[in-house]
Amino acid sequence: MLYDEVISNIVKVVEAVGAGIMVIGGVGALITGAVAAIQPDNRVRAYNDLRRHLGRIILLGLEVLIIADIVRTIIIDPTLVSVSVLGLIVLIRIVLSFSLEIEIDGTTPWSRWRHPANPD
Repeated sequence: MLYDEVISNIVKVVEAVGAGIMVIGGVGALITGAVAAIQPDNRVRAYNDLRRHLGRIILLGLEVLIIADIVRTIIIDPTLVSVSVLGLIVLIRIVLSFSLEIEIDGTTPWSRWRHPANPD
């Protein structure tokens, strides 16, 4: 087996782990949220917790997928075009991650000191 094939297979495993984190974590968060929402007086909190957990799961999955993209670009296909595509992918994921962080915390990262910390 060639070096590029081994690295390519490793990248596929890392991508599968990232996707698995999002799918399994998402299903787990939905189940937990549904169980918590059974009680009528707990529905608002269950909804907010579900949103926060889903956002964190997505962020973790995206971070793992970025690792796979970086390894693929640096080791397997280090051309100017692939590096440009990687830069664009990372930029999009940074914007998405930043948006999710604001959605989860309800504030921008540089304003967190003004707001009380989440109990999680």
